[in-house]
Amino acid sequence: MSVSTQTDAYPTRTISRPQVIERREPPVWGDAAGGPFGTADLEHFAETGYVLIDQLVDADELSQLRAELSRLSADPKVRADERTIVEAKSQDVRSIFEVHRSSEVFARIANDPRVVNRARQILGSEVYIHQSRVNFKPGFEGKEFSWHSDFETWHAEDGMPTPRAVSISISLTDNYSFNGPLMIMPGSHTRYIGCVGETPEENFRGSLVMQGAGTPDRETLTRFADQYGIDVIEGSAGGAFMFDSNCMHASNGNVTPYSRSNVFIVYNSVENTCVEPFAAPAPRPEFLGARDFTPVG
Repeated sequence: MSVSTQTDAYPTRTISRPQVIERREPPVWGDAAGGPFGTADLEHFAETGYVLIDQLVDADELSQLRAELSRLSADPKVRADERTIVEAKSQDVRSIFEVHRSSEVFARIANDPRVVNRARQILGSEVYIHQSRVNFKPGFEGKEFSWHSDFETWHAEDGMPTPRAVSISISLTDNYSFNGPLMIMPGSHTRYIGCVGETPEENFRGSLVMQGAGTPDRETLTRFADQYGIDVIEGSAGGAFMFDSNCMHASNGNVTPYSRSNVFIVYNSVENTCVEPFAAPAPRPEFLGARDFTPVG
């Protein structure tokens, strides 16, 4: 079993009962002089764990991204690739991972200064791409994502030492309150939930379709919801939002006719590179947790 020998400040899946730990590291490492975000945006991120960007890409760029999304989802080779996750029941495409390597269109946006400079500003260092994917939530059949902290998984299964990572979700379709948008517990990023239950071998094969190990218990989630509340992230296509790796978040299923799709890129600080997993038999595949720490942008 390949488990990190590094001191574990955020134990999970090795404990007998759920544990809530106060976060040690700041959510924001940079300042307003270091990038596109102003002081108010950075303060909002530090307080809530996320920040909205009303318009990141223009209409022409959005059209290119949507066309590429359609091309990928219709390509039989892409569907057969292990980096593509399909719904267990409907067999619809749920996610396509590592799109910054398989698609020139998504590689451009992943390396775009409008995105990378914001990640550098929040994390206070050069950054590399820990993970990228496109998510599909088709009308009528889009499935839910259970409440979870991304960092808990990246720590347990990828060996990410601390939550010094940030995600950006770029909306390729309108995000309404009713078509399964992301929900975040604002402020939850300041506390970490250690979860009960060991990580099965090759856990990723099942967890990418339905979250299992690493799902917080209902009692702790209820306390978090009572304390922090729940924000529903709405916005128009072409907009984006960035959120901290330790935010507690989820999304409902989509039973409306209106699909919801986004491109999702995770940036990790080059000063926070992954080691051996803290609570898993072996690291996940490279397309889920990169081992190439070359700075982007």
